[in-house]
This record gives sequence, C-alpha cells and structure tokens, in this order.
Amino acid sequence: MPQSRSPISSSPKKSLADPGWRLRAAGAADADALALVASASFLETYAASLDGADLVAHCVTNNTREKFAAWASDPHTAVTLAEIVPGHAPLGYTVLTSVDLPVEPREGDIELRRIYAMARLHGTGVGPAMMAQALADAARLGKTRLLLGVWGENHRAHRFYERQGFAVIGTRQFKVGSIVHDDLVYARVVSTYTKSH
Repeated sequence: MPQSRSPISSSPKKSLADPGWRLRAAGAADADALALVASASFLETYAASLDGADLVAHCVTNNTREKFAAWASDPHTAVTLAEIVPGHAPLGYTVLTSVDLPVEPREGDIELRRIYAMARLHGTGVGPAMMAQALADAARLGKTRLLLGVWGENHRAHRFYERQGFAVIGTRQFKVGSIVHDDLVYARVVSTYTKSH
C-alpha cells in the first residue's frame, strides 16, 4: 500500500534565516529526492571526518533511487521526507525498516536505519520532530523497540539520541568505502512514547 503523501507536521518558522519546513510520508515517486538528500546529507555530515573517495563510494552504493523506491513501497517500512517551505526542496529524511544490526533480536524490534537533516535545518526543531514521527510510525506498525546504529565518533548524534531516550545496547562494525568503522547500537522502548514528547 503506498504511503500517504499528506503533511505530517510542520515548523512555524518562515524567514530565510530561520527556514520553515514540513514532514510528510514519502512514496516511491520521491525516490530521486530521497537519493539526492541522502547523499548530500551524508557528505555534509562526514566530509570533515572521512576520506572523500570512501564517502563517494558509500553514497553511490547505498543511496540509489532503486533502494529508496523499494523502501517507500514496503508496507512494513516508513519513510519520511523533510522539506523546506516554501518550494518543498528535500533537506532531510528518515527510514524506519527491518532490523539489520548485530544484537539479540526481540519480537517488536524495528530499526531507524536513516535519520539525517541538512545543516540548513539544524536548530529549527526538525530533528526532534523526525524522531517523534519515527516513534509514532513504529507504534503504528505495532513495534515496541526502536534500534539504530551510529558512528562511534559522531558525538553530536550520541547526545541527540540520548536526549531522545536512547541507551547504548551494543556495538557493530560499519563499512564506508574501503574503511571499517566502529559504531554504537542504541535502543529505546516505543510503547512509552506519547505525542506530548
């Protein structure tokens, strides 16, 4: 079943210095926009930390329109697109899908495989809003625990996840280009989530 394309939530901010944005469920027709923002946000996040050739190789392999079209068409997966207002240029996204992490699986697990926003939206509240939507989507899909993996050196992300109620439950290795990196695996319970958060 295709995902709804109606707006999920929005920011009241409107000026160029403090941009407005909206979140909406993405569908297969958004695959090009998702692939574009996936590569742009990955490069922006890690350009000062990782080798350029490895970053490009990772994006070319992992951020294809075909991959995003498949995720967005899967009824067991939730994909959200963050767009600037007005104009609806893509500046962030999330992918919530089946777990692919080296942890003891539990019934009711789901993985927040991707959550990125371009720096243009940092400080606007879009990160917490995307996380809130991921938790709401996990609950809608009948899931009870949300997992994610993050680079062990991405301390800004660690602080964000911990503020959102996540705790470290393990580690994994994650390859970017030719280099294997050590990641942390975080988890939090979904059932305690309420819209008031």
